[in-house]
Amino acid sequence: MKAFAQAKNRLQLALDGRQRAELARAMAHRVVSAAHPLPVAVVCDDTEVADWARDEGALVIWEPGRGLNGAVEAGVAHLRASGVVQVTVAHGDLPRATDLAEVGGAPGITLVPDRYGNGTNVIALPASAGFQFSYGPGSFSRHLQEAKRLDQPVRVLDRPDLAWDIDEPEDVVPVTALGQLPA
Repeated sequence: MKAFAQAKNRLQLALDGRQRAELARAMAHRVVSAAHPLPVAVVCDDTEVADWARDEGALVIWEPGRGLNGAVEAGVAHLRASGVVQVTVAHGDLPRATDLAEVGGAPGITLVPDRYGNGTNVIALPASAGFQFSYGPGSFSRHLQEAKRLDQPVRVLDRPDLAWDIDEPEDVVPVTALGQLPA
């Protein structure tokens, strides 16, 4: 999870810095809540995010300077070394997220694409799969190919609550109070 104060810079035409930080924190809270009753780990390199994650009851995995793909891979490796068998990786910018526990119920790798079928918002997989994450534009296609390379069964879930992420100014639904996330 990126530092709240540095998150969502692409939204600067729609929200000021304080609003972007508050939105990032509110969405992250929503995602952590949606993971219940699963144990939660937050991979980060920011002390404010780490403190917030501990207050949310999450394990903090400190991985500075790795970028998104490196941080996710390091987080999965850390969990695998701790004996975790199955992981669900969810981004912190899913304002409609519900019931993440349902995503990891199938054998192999489960992918939840964004609403455009371009990005990957959630991935569930065996911690030992050796999956190479490749987030960024077009990640859904790359993640499908990676699952095939690993010869893993693949399940694609169309979950509107998990497909909606906030990346661009047009993704932000005007609200009267920042605490109200898009329904």
